[in-house]
Amino acid sequence: MRLKVIDLNSPDNVSATPPESIRLQVYMAHAGVASRRASERLIQEGHVTVNGALVTDMGIRIQKTDVVCVDGNRIQPEAVKRYVLLHKPSGYVCSLSDEQGRPTAADILKNAYSERLYNIGRLDMYSSGALIFTNDGQFAAVIGHPSANIEKEYIVEASLPFGDAVIKAFSAGIRIEGSFYKCKHIERLSARRMKIILVEGKNREIRKVLDNFDVHVKNLVRVRIGAVSLVDLKPGDFRELSEKEIADLLSAAKART
Repeated sequence: MRLKVIDLNSPDNVSATPPESIRLQVYMAHAGVASRRASERLIQEGHVTVNGALVTDMGIRIQKTDVVCVDGNRIQPEAVKRYVLLHKPSGYVCSLSDEQGRPTAADILKNAYSERLYNIGRLDMYSSGALIFTNDGQFAAVIGHPSANIEKEYIVEASLPFGDAVIKAFSAGIRIEGSFYKCKHIERLSARRMKIILVEGKNREIRKVLDNFDVHVKNLVRVRIGAVSLVDLKPGDFRELSEKEIADLLSAAKART
């Protein structure tokens, strides 16, 4: 059966917006499908229907009585909101599924939670450490927004001793292949170990800066996100965030937005 595509410019869809309506991508985030931005990609790629009609427009708003399906499976907002800190082990990817069949960080939580949780931010496959999962779309939107500038602290172990040039360059700011990288703080812990604090965290930022100085990463662990620390969590372990930790993350993000 061929699905009808909703045209928002149609006279049938230009009526006043009901006060109880909500944007489709927000509804999807509240249902624990993915973050708002990831939900937008699912809409654009043609995975979402509303009342049996295919939707590819970001502007559509829906009501709670509408039937929303992702890849044919109906979704609904979840009553229980989850906020989980995982110590992601090395070797796991940060996506809900992987085309190459690699293990995902989300897989670790599946047996413990019936809700569909998704990660806020990412760690590359070979990095480990703090990763926050939730099914609260509003929380994810605030914490994950680039303007939030929440501190992320990393402990990095290099394969060989490194010089002061790395510390000076990363602290002052360095441009590599058209991208500018600058950490908030960098500190030598030993001949091969350093502590780095980022507030933006571009894709593989630490690895790219160190590779520029022929300093190769042996081990990279994110030990803190804002006020949330790994403490005694071992790789593969997880726990729920406290109310104070949730409040501290939101306060830190809103103070910078």
